[in-house]
Amino acid sequence: MGYKLSFETVNSLFDELRKEYKIYAPKRFPKAGRYSDQDIIRYAEIKNVEEIVFDEKSDYPAKDVVSPITQTLFYFTEDEYREAKIHDKKVLIFARPCDINAQMNQDKIFLENGFEDTFYKRMREKVNYVMMECSSSEDTCFCCSMGTNKTDNYAVAARFEDGEVLFNVKNEAFATYFAGNEEADYTVKFIEENQTKVTMPTIPNKEVLNKLKEHEMWNEFNKRCISCGSCTIACSTCTCFTTTDIAYNENGSVGERRRTAASCQVKGFDSMAGGHDFRKTTAARYRYKTLHKIHDYNEKFGEGHMCVGCGRCTERCPEFISFSATIEKVNKAVKEICGGECNA
Repeated sequence: MGYKLSFETVNSLFDELRKEYKIYAPKRFPKAGRYSDQDIIRYAEIKNVEEIVFDEKSDYPAKDVVSPITQTLFYFTEDEYREAKIHDKKVLIFARPCDINAQMNQDKIFLENGFEDTFYKRMREKVNYVMMECSSSEDTCFCCSMGTNKTDNYAVAARFEDGEVLFNVKNEAFATYFAGNEEADYTVKFIEENQTKVTMPTIPNKEVLNKLKEHEMWNEFNKRCISCGSCTIACSTCTCFTTTDIAYNENGSVGERRRTAASCQVKGFDSMAGGHDFRKTTAARYRYKTLHKIHDYNEKFGEGHMCVGCGRCTERCPEFISFSATIEKVNKAVKEICGGECNA
């Protein structure tokens, strides 16, 4: 069922929804960006529709609502601990198709990977999505190549127009909120073509994979990548984290344990006791991330790729490394290894 609501009516709708839901959407934070005079767009709780940035891609992904960059897991004293509580409201997130698909990928990592992460699960179970239509594709997007430009995993779809919002209600649980509003003929549309296109490499066997890992193409990133981790923090599918105990007193007997986003691109990420490192060079770390996004995830779960083609890593990289260009380089290298043709 479709509805057309003015911004004023949407704000009244939000007032009703907030009795049961926390509403999150991309929100602009002026002068809080990378440079002194630059804004940043990230996910935050909103109260009115005017706060939603619907005509620009957010700098950081929707996943930050479910698995925030920093999260308290539990509090401890000398002889006991208490799990950190979360709010009792349900959650409604305005997100684009790529970000919704990215959350499905995160579900596989946190919930279908041989264990269930209870801290992730308890938040994830609260979430419903309002799928925001993309009115246009930005030059770093390549979601169509990754098959993530479309999704049906949403409760409501929304198209923003001049002072109005078209809604398509898919989940009947939300129908009562829209009852009595102006009905409209609204069919959901998705981006069908990106300016940037990539061809995913076919890696037929471990022999080719091992040769690819040793290919000279990776050496370029020893000079270009500065191992800052910006790409992974902006990534909509990265899941790596570390844990830290924060002590409240001098002897460390009272405090909290926090989970904090980590990056496989930062030196020391894989350091072990005895000073052992699995990936000693910048190129090795960049290779690890790349193959995880376009090969390892698919090898593990048998469908799709971890990368959803949102392009945020490219936009956030201070060295202007394009991940779509990297995929093309991998594809070229695989063809070289296979003598021009690879058969799965």
